[in-house]
Amino acid sequence: MTVPNTPPDPAPADVQAVPDAASDPFAPPQGVTDLGHGTTPLGQRLLPEVRVGAGVVIACLVAGLVVAGLWAWLAPKVPLVVDGDRILYADPEGEQRAGADALFVLIALGAGIVTALGAFLVTRRRGGGISVALGLTIGGLLGSIGAWRIGRWLGPSSDLIGEARRVGDGGHFDASIDLGALGALLVWPMTAMVVLLMLSAAFGKREEDPPPYWGAPMGAAPAGAPLGPWDGPGTGSGTETGSGTGH
Repeated sequence: MTVPNTPPDPAPADVQAVPDAASDPFAPPQGVTDLGHGTTPLGQRLLPEVRVGAGVVIACLVAGLVVAGLWAWLAPKVPLVVDGDRILYADPEGEQRAGADALFVLIALGAGIVTALGAFLVTRRRGGGISVALGLTIGGLLGSIGAWRIGRWLGPSSDLIGEARRVGDGGHFDASIDLGALGALLVWPMTAMVVLLMLSAAFGKREEDPPPYWGAPMGAAPAGAPLGPWDGPGTGSGTETGSGTGH
């Protein structure tokens, strides 16, 4: 038995055709599917990310040249002395080798902070992205290796026999600089990643969360939800008439 003045249940097609119904906030953008195949080819969407990552790597390589020059210039040198047919340490108790490693770590630490800060400021408007993190990781590692190799080349010669012959018996010269702990090469990329993470968490671009599906206005059903017999025009009159008719 049907209660008088009760509107029929609308069909699903009628619900979707309501002009005032809000769109699903969690629905994917039109033209993009879950598999990434949409109106925009995948290659065109990845090309900007590749450009950003490549730019970060190139910037790190340029910074590596600066690191190499500073290390070769400031690193403490190991003094050697020629004694007949022998080459001896002029200061056997010296800590110049450890000092060169420590200086490289400090310069790489500063390079990691500077490159991460620069990459964050340049890409902040676009929201950063995984390409920035990968660029800093790869670029920092390559920059450290390049700084190590170029710094050795810029420093004193590694040809000890040739240098000993050049200065003669009793002469002094400096040994080449080198890294005793190759783990120092990881300081730059690790520092850059930590600084980038901190900057992104504190000052990164924020995106507004979509409204929840239960956040519909008072008295309005959520979009796509089926309407019950109590929704729609004539709700009050139908209830009163139904109660009166039942009696």
